[in-house]
Amino acid sequence: MGRIHVLPDQVANKIAAGEVVERPASVVKELLENSLDAGAGDIRVEAEGGGRRLIRVTDDGCGMLRDDALLALERHATSKISRVEELECIATLGFRGEALPSIASVSRMVIETRAAEEPVGARVEVAGGRLLSVSECVRPPGTSITVRDLFFNVPARRKFLRTEQTELAHIASLVTHYSLAHPAKSFELVHEGRTLLSAAPVATAAERVFQVFGAETLEELVELEPRTAAEGRFTLSGFISRPQVQKTNRNSIFLFVNRRLIRDRLLLHAISAAYANLMPPSAFPFALLFLDCDPGEVDVNVHPSKTEVRFRAASFVHDFVRDALRETLVASRPAPAAPLPSLPVPGVSQPAARLPYSEFTQALEDFRLAGIPPDTPRSVLPELTLAPPPEPQPRLDLQPADPPTPPGPAPAAAAPPTPACPAAEPAAAPPGPEASRLRLPDTHASIPEGLALDPPSSMAALEQVRILGQLHDSFIIAAGPDGLWIIDQHVAHERILFEKFLDRLSRGRAEQQRLLLPLILTLTPAQEADYQRIAGELSRAGFETEPFGHRTIAVKAAPADLPPQNIEQAVFEILEIADAELRRFTVEEFRAALAASLACRAAIKINTRLEPEKMEWLVRELARTRYPMSCPHGRPVALRYSNRDILRSFHRI
Repeated sequence: MGRIHVLPDQVANKIAAGEVVERPASVVKELLENSLDAGAGDIRVEAEGGGRRLIRVTDDGCGMLRDDALLALERHATSKISRVEELECIATLGFRGEALPSIASVSRMVIETRAAEEPVGARVEVAGGRLLSVSECVRPPGTSITVRDLFFNVPARRKFLRTEQTELAHIASLVTHYSLAHPAKSFELVHEGRTLLSAAPVATAAERVFQVFGAETLEELVELEPRTAAEGRFTLSGFISRPQVQKTNRNSIFLFVNRRLIRDRLLLHAISAAYANLMPPSAFPFALLFLDCDPGEVDVNVHPSKTEVRFRAASFVHDFVRDALRETLVASRPAPAAPLPSLPVPGVSQPAARLPYSEFTQALEDFRLAGIPPDTPRSVLPELTLAPPPEPQPRLDLQPADPPTPPGPAPAAAAPPTPACPAAEPAAAPPGPEASRLRLPDTHASIPEGLALDPPSSMAALEQVRILGQLHDSFIIAAGPDGLWIIDQHVAHERILFEKFLDRLSRGRAEQQRLLLPLILTLTPAQEADYQRIAGELSRAGFETEPFGHRTIAVKAAPADLPPQNIEQAVFEILEIADAELRRFTVEEFRAALAASLACRAAIKINTRLEPEKMEWLVRELARTRYPMSCPHGRPVALRYSNRDILRSFHRI
């Protein structure tokens, strides 16, 4: 008897399940994508035990006929494609026909479905891949698939599942992602009777972002207007964060290709390249990007779980995404807002705070949602619900307390005290025992005339600021129509010089200063090798160097903006950059690193007193740069205290 034999269907399905069904969230993903492919507008996901005991996905899609429901449990049975040529232009989320049979082979599954044209629906029950029963059922059009006891017949797989909280976190993250990709649809996630996510249909992606992350996060984002390329074959839209919004990992990057959730290294690198020299290399931005393209331009059949794709024109897509993000940041030039503490107003109850986005993502990852005490306020849970508008605060008045009446007979007449603040409206009733306490004024009457509360939050406002002075000989203080600015003089000058050096490097035209005596530098063997590789780039940057004996070079000229005392340190730093980065990055990236090093050495230092004319020049030049938001190393250049924040801090609004 031969050694080669065909595996039984049950074994083959379990092997396929190992590729498709990694954890409960994998089941939710496959069923959720099927619901979207079926045209559902209302999708409800229920789970118990982190998805181990129960997963149920209910939709109002097109539903299935009885025979189709049975056929869907066969391997490679699908309604999405019928010819091999269609694999090259897949427009649906699912297409292989492996999901349902793979899930059914490792769980107890019940399918209840009804097509709109049928008077009754069909109910199909399967356990471990074996058909148990088929019957009729009464239900509205659509499909409900219930998966119980996941991996009940594969204990080796079940023991590798993580905790209930972790598994539920993956489910919550998945549903959140797809709710962002489909704002016109309704999504709901319920775990053991508790609603975790509830997103009603909205008209725009911005409204969905507000639902999910709240107003504070939305204010930190820059909307990427739809951009097209390659004669309309590619369209990019979404939201990206200002450079000062810096995350410690990539969990805040949401990528969709044709509304399919993916994790693509090419696009992740394009995003990092767009933020190069705008934030530290170890930091990551928030990004919600939708890349829509001709289905023929992308291959989605390269990963079992369909989370990776391959573009036919990978280099073009990378540059398109990078340039689109970079140009959006240049056009908007978002101004960093100074962080302000939330100050309680005396005597005024404060509304419950929304859960910040950083805490929301943390909850999704290690799942802070599980184990929350039942008396926890609902407002702190990361639910996808529209926040109600804040209730108007009472308008109170600050006026001096009535002075105590001196002993003895009352005077015949007393002049009213001069109010220290605007007079209050007359009270309708005599003051009670609390009248002796200070009361807040009518804040709207106390706002300076002509003060704009919501001007454009852009670094372009630096062109209109008025220099007030210098703080600790390190920070420039300026007042503008949009608020108060604090500018770090070192990083501001660093940004100005960086763009100047980078422009000179790209054109090969550098201004030099010749040295009276050559500067002789002794190199290590590794530095000498690096010098041989980058001698041309040093020349482009404005250095004039030549070998001067064994492991020695002579520096005869240096860039004009580089102080002579910093030349030696700058050369050695550039050699370190060459050793660490030239082997991994492109020539353009090396030039950016070289320009950043020169700019840092040549920039005005902190603890340096500046004349008013010098501060004026520095701020005006900063406003003319392409990226005035941050220095080449990612530190913020300026902080803006907006008029609204200032008034709020003083309890005037």
